[in-house]
Amino acid sequence: MRRLDLRREDWPLAKPFTISRGSRTVAETVLVEIHSGALRGRGECVPYARYGESVESVLAAIGAMAEAVGEGIDREALRDRMPPGAARNALDCALWDLEAKESGSSIWGLAGIAAPRPVVTAYTISLDTAERMAAEAGENAARPLLKIKLTGEGDLDRVRAVRAAAPSAKLIVDANEGWTVEHLRRYGAALAELGVALIEQPLPAGQDAALAELPHPVPICADEACHTSADLDRLVGLYDCVNIKLDKAGGLTEALRLKEAARARGFTVMVGCMVGSSLSMAPAHLVAQDADFVDLDAPLLLARDRQPGLRYEGSLVYPPKPNLWG
Repeated sequence: MRRLDLRREDWPLAKPFTISRGSRTVAETVLVEIHSGALRGRGECVPYARYGESVESVLAAIGAMAEAVGEGIDREALRDRMPPGAARNALDCALWDLEAKESGSSIWGLAGIAAPRPVVTAYTISLDTAERMAAEAGENAARPLLKIKLTGEGDLDRVRAVRAAAPSAKLIVDANEGWTVEHLRRYGAALAELGVALIEQPLPAGQDAALAELPHPVPICADEACHTSADLDRLVGLYDCVNIKLDKAGGLTEALRLKEAARARGFTVMVGCMVGSSLSMAPAHLVAQDADFVDLDAPLLLARDRQPGLRYEGSLVYPPKPNLWG
C-alpha cells in the first residue's frame, strides 16, 4: 500500500525576481512524497497564478488523489485522471522516482533515452532599469547564455545595455506576454542586429494570430501559449520554437511526449522552468538533453537550495544524483 505525503515549502530568493507581470521574493513550491515500504519517490511543483493555480488549490488537487495513489495508480492513468499543470507534475515526477527505486533502474533507462550529460543553462537577468540590468549582465558576462526579462517600452535600451555589458554572451529575450504587435514590429530587426537568438512569448497567448503575418528576424518561442502536445497544431506557422516546462505539461511523462511531437512538427525546443528548487529541475534536466535552448537556472536565483541539490559549475548543470531524484 502506498502512502501520499505533501507539504508546502517556501524558498527565499537571493534578490527580487521581476518579470512583466510582477515581482517576487520567495519561490512557493509543493513537495510530494509517495512512500512504498522503505522506499520514497519525490516530486516538486511550482503553482503559478497565471494558470489559475495557488499553493492551496494544488495541495487540494494532489490530496484528492491520495486514494488513487494508495491503490497504485500509474503514470499513464494519472495523465488521464488529472489535467496538465503543477499538481499532476509533482505526482508524475514522484511516481517516476519511486518506479526507478522499486525497479533498481535509472529513470533514463525507464524512459528509453540515453544517460544524461551536463547541459548549459541560461542565466536570467531580472526586469529592471537598463542600467541595473547592464550591471547584473556585467557580473555574469562570462556565462555563455543570458536570458533577459522584458516588458514593453524601453526594452530596446535594456537589450542594448545588456549587450554592451556582455558582448560575448548569446541572448534570449522574454517579454512574458508583455508586448504588443507594434513592439514586435519595432524591435524585431534591431534585436536581430544585437545578436538576440530567441524572442520568448512576445504577445499574449490566445492573441498571437498576428505572428503568422509578421516577419521573424529573430525566431519566436511559445511559452504561455504551449502547455502540452495538444497545443502544437495551433502553433504551427505562428512560432518557431516551444518552451517545455514540466509544471505546464503536467509532468515528465507529457513533457517527453511534447518534445518528440514538437520536433516532428519542425519546432526547435527550449526546456525551461518555474522558480523552484533543484528537485524541480532534476526531471527537467532529462528533457533538456539535446534541447536547442536550456533555461534551468532557478536554483542559482535562490538564497539557499535543497540539499543535496543539483551540481552547477558556472552555467553547466550536471545530471541529478539518485539521492536527489531518479
